[in-house]
Amino acid sequence: MKPVYLPHPAPLSRRQRGITLIELMVGITIGLLTVAVAMGALMVSRGASGTISDATQMQQQAAYAFRVIGQQLRQAGSIRLNLAATQAVPTTITPQEVVAFETSFDKATNTVTGLDSPSSSQFKLSVAYQNYTEANFSTSLPASLFRNCLGENGTATIVQSQFTLRNGSLHCAGTGGAQPVIRNVQDFQVWYLLQANADVGNPTIQRVNAAGVGSNWARVFAVEVCLDLFGDETVDIPAASTYQDCGNNAASFNRRLHTVFRNTYQIRSQGVAG
Repeated sequence: MKPVYLPHPAPLSRRQRGITLIELMVGITIGLLTVAVAMGALMVSRGASGTISDATQMQQQAAYAFRVIGQQLRQAGSIRLNLAATQAVPTTITPQEVVAFETSFDKATNTVTGLDSPSSSQFKLSVAYQNYTEANFSTSLPASLFRNCLGENGTATIVQSQFTLRNGSLHCAGTGGAQPVIRNVQDFQVWYLLQANADVGNPTIQRVNAAGVGSNWARVFAVEVCLDLFGDETVDIPAASTYQDCGNNAASFNRRLHTVFRNTYQIRSQGVAG
């Protein structure tokens, strides 16, 4: 019988061993550094994303507010043109019919008014126009399609929209209480382009506030609106950095992104200086 030779066990120095404490500490340190770098990059990316989101949101907010305000201002002071003034109940309207503007709406006092420093129950800008019914596609009976800033029909004779700044939001009131239109509003300012000297053949335009208009609201031919909006995200802006606010004054960012928007609307119904 032949002898059987068993392999000798590997030397102790060649056997597989675990990591040492030093190697473990080095691995943990490298892992922590990797996580820290990743978190830093994530925070930078999050900050940039938040700033872009704020800027986009402010653009959308301003566009909506100006659309609502502009819709009312462009219509302000308009009155009904009766295409059959001689007919109590119009039936057939021909080119020979006598037409006439109705005068139930007082343009001089209702078209546009404003206050520079309104109280909590007052409004900075108020505009209105005549409400009336007419034949339309939506109903078999005459109805009004006019709407104020909140989508309300108004009263039987007038559609009014009133705007003001309350608690950081632009509010609008129609036939009922005021409701917010947009939020994150730092400032809401209104100026009026007042026509003067039209009666002497040398018309001029003056940019004034509500106090400067006085009682001459019938001479207001355009309204300039300024909105100062701010973002939700806290941004790393130096404390000494400023921006130009609605009054063209240097204002602090207060660690928030600010954007100032301006628009001017012509009141098309103001055809004659009052």
